[in-house]
Amino acid sequence: MSPAARLRGLKPDWLHDPKVWRTELLAGLVVALALIPEAISFSIIAGVDPVLGLFASFTMAVVISVVGGRRAMISAATGAVALVIAPLNREHGLGYLIAAVILAGVFQVALGALGVAKLMRFVPRSVMVGFVNSLAILIFMAQVPEMRNVPWAVYPLIIGGLALMVFFPKVTTVIPAPLVSIVILTVITLAAGIAVPTVGDKGALPSALPVPGLPDVPFTLDTLTTIAPYALAMALVGLMESLMTAKLVDDITDTRSNKTRESIGQGVANIVTGFFGGMGGCAMIGQTMINVKVSGARTRLSTFLAGAFLMVLCIVFGPVVSDIPMAALVAVMVMVTFATFDWHSLAPGTLRRMPAGEIAVMVVTVACVVTTHNLAVGVVVGSVTAMVIFARRVAHRATVTAVVDPDDGTAVYRVTGELFFASSNDLVGRFDYATDPDRIVIDLSAARIWDASSVAALDAIEAKYAQRGKTVELTGLDHASAHLHGRLSGELAGGH
Repeated sequence: MSPAARLRGLKPDWLHDPKVWRTELLAGLVVALALIPEAISFSIIAGVDPVLGLFASFTMAVVISVVGGRRAMISAATGAVALVIAPLNREHGLGYLIAAVILAGVFQVALGALGVAKLMRFVPRSVMVGFVNSLAILIFMAQVPEMRNVPWAVYPLIIGGLALMVFFPKVTTVIPAPLVSIVILTVITLAAGIAVPTVGDKGALPSALPVPGLPDVPFTLDTLTTIAPYALAMALVGLMESLMTAKLVDDITDTRSNKTRESIGQGVANIVTGFFGGMGGCAMIGQTMINVKVSGARTRLSTFLAGAFLMVLCIVFGPVVSDIPMAALVAVMVMVTFATFDWHSLAPGTLRRMPAGEIAVMVVTVACVVTTHNLAVGVVVGSVTAMVIFARRVAHRATVTAVVDPDDGTAVYRVTGELFFASSNDLVGRFDYATDPDRIVIDLSAARIWDASSVAALDAIEAKYAQRGKTVELTGLDHASAHLHGRLSGELAGGH
C-alpha cells in the first residue's frame, strides 16, 4: 500500500467522500433544529433557564463526538436527567445543580473504568420496558403544570400542535415534525397577537458562547453529601439511557461500539458541560433515530455539527426562539410521551402471553419510578425483583428422585436441576436417612453445583448418613461442579 493510500485509510470517510460529507452535514443541521425545542422543554422540566439546556446540548454533543464510543449517536440535555436533578435545583439552587452535574460526570468516568457497561446484560427486558414507560409517564406529568391556570387559547394551540406532528410526517420526514409544529404555532400566535405564555417568559436565551467557570457553592463536606445522591442517580440514569441507545444504534447499523468508552465519554462530556454551566445530559433516543435512521448519518461529524449548529441557531436567532409559545413545547413533550411509551407492552395479546412474573417486574419498576421520581431506583428495584422471581422459578426445577435397589443394598438418588442457594435449601430434606440401606449413591449427572450453599447442603447430607454408619458416593459431577465441590467440601462451617 502506498503512503498516500495508507494516509487516506486513516482519514474519516467524510474527509475524502463528498457524499458522506453532505449526508453528515445535513443530518447535523436537522438534528440541531430538532434539538432546540426539546432542550428548552427539558430545561423547563428541570426548573432552569432554557440557556442551561441549550448550553448542555451544545457541549454534550461536541464533546461526545470526540470521546464517545458510539459513532453518530446524539447526546444532549434529556428529560431523564432533568427529572433527576429538578428536585435538587428546586431545594438548593442552581449552583448545587451544576456541582451535581460535574460530580455525576466523575461517577460516570469511574463506573465506566470499572466496567459498569457489562452489567447492562443483567437488566431484564421487562425492566427496560418499565424504564421506558416510567420515563414517558414522568415527562407527561411534568407538562401538567403548564396546562393549569393558563389562557384558554393554550388548549387549541396544544391540540393543533399535536395534529401537525401526527399528519406532517405523512407529507415529508425531511424536516422534523416537532420543529414544523413549533414554527407554525409561533407564527400563528405572533400574527394573531394571541397572548399566551412564551419561552421568553421562562428566561433569556444565550447571546454568546458559554464560558467555563466553577459552580457557586461552598466546597465543603456538607455540599458533597447534599449533591452526591443526585449525582449518583444522574450518573446511573444517564449511563442506562446512553447504553440502551448505543445498543439500539448497533442493531440498526450492524456495527459494534465500545460501551466502556461510551460510558467514560458520557462522564467526560458531563464534566465539561458542568464547568460550562450546562444542566448535563446523556444520549437521546429520539434525536439519535433522526440522525441515524432518518438522515442516514454514520460518523462523528454529524454529532459534532448538531451541537455546533445548535449554538449558532440560538445566538443568531435567539429573539425568534424567545417568541415560541409554551403551548408548542407542551405539545412536543406530549408527543414525546406517546412516542416513548411502549404501548405494545400493554396490548391484551402481549399481556396474555407474558409470564406473570415479568408483568409484575414491569409494574414494580413503573410504580417505583413514579413514586420516587427516580429512574435509577426503579431500575434497581425492578432488576432485584426480576432476579428474585427468576431464582424462585429455577429453584422449583430442582428435583430428587429415589430408586432403591434391594438386590445389592444400594439406594440411588438422581438429582436434576440447578443447585444454588435458593434450590439447595430444601435438598437436605429430600432423603430418607433412617430407612435407606448402608450405601447411598447420589447421581448428579443431570444437575450442576453453582455455589457454596449447594456444597454445604451436600456435606450436610453426607454427615446425616455418616451419623447412621452409612456411606455416600457422589457421581456424575461435571468438571466445574467437581472442581467447586472438591475445593469447598469439608471446609464450610456447619457442613458436618
